[in-house]
Amino acid sequence: MTFLEMLGAAGRRNNSLLCVGLDPEPAKFPGRFKDEASRIYDFCATIADSVADLVIAFKPQIAYFAAHRAEGQLERLVAHLRRVAPQVPIILDAKRGDIGSTAEQYAIEAFERYGADAVTLSPFMGFDSITPYLKYHGKGAFLLCRTSNPGGDDLQNQRLASVDGQPLLYEHIARLAQGPWNLNGQLGLVVGATYPAEIERVRAVAPTLPLLIPGIGAQGGDAAATVRAGWRENAPIIVNSSRAVLYASSGDDFAEAARRVAHKTRDALKAAQR
Repeated sequence: MTFLEMLGAAGRRNNSLLCVGLDPEPAKFPGRFKDEASRIYDFCATIADSVADLVIAFKPQIAYFAAHRAEGQLERLVAHLRRVAPQVPIILDAKRGDIGSTAEQYAIEAFERYGADAVTLSPFMGFDSITPYLKYHGKGAFLLCRTSNPGGDDLQNQRLASVDGQPLLYEHIARLAQGPWNLNGQLGLVVGATYPAEIERVRAVAPTLPLLIPGIGAQGGDAAATVRAGWRENAPIIVNSSRAVLYASSGDDFAEAARRVAHKTRDALKAAQR
């Protein structure tokens, strides 16, 4: 199946809009795992097992693995996810943004080495930094658009001189992704839950694209406001929570606690669709 087909199937099967981000920080690990970088795989696999029937996607963040020389553990984790939740797509959160042969290597890393179904990218260097990923038909690519961090205002909220008026930079990115850049229907956008009004503006510009929305949970984004702003019947959203799920408990019950938080979050997101 293509990424979008997997996404739709996982959403229906698990009745979910929730993505769980796998951002392992050994210093925050609970109980017997604490400060053990060699146990990154074990911790993440245990979390994944506890929430696999509640999520629309998993999103491992590559920096948390690479910082601890744990790329091999990430490969093992992806293989584990394929076994326990083959219907759930995997989004590699890499935020790559380079051109030419370097971008081609990053695409190989995401889709061939790690076997991800989609990847996050920075569009700052233009369309030729995106095209190597689009050669992998059926894979997804989410472009940073209106991110959840306060510093996003420094560039994303600036106005451009244009024949169409003065769109904000993030609106321009959304138009490109909805239109001329989306050659094979593979693109989506990253928009932060901390800015629901901007999510709504992005959705108006990009009415059919999937939106990857981080920022609920520990970052304070409102689940109901996020769904109201971004979800449409034929326009999927993937709402990510990482720390709130991963570190729901510092004790040996961490997997059960993670499931409780994921279950509550999934239900809150689904309730907002009504």
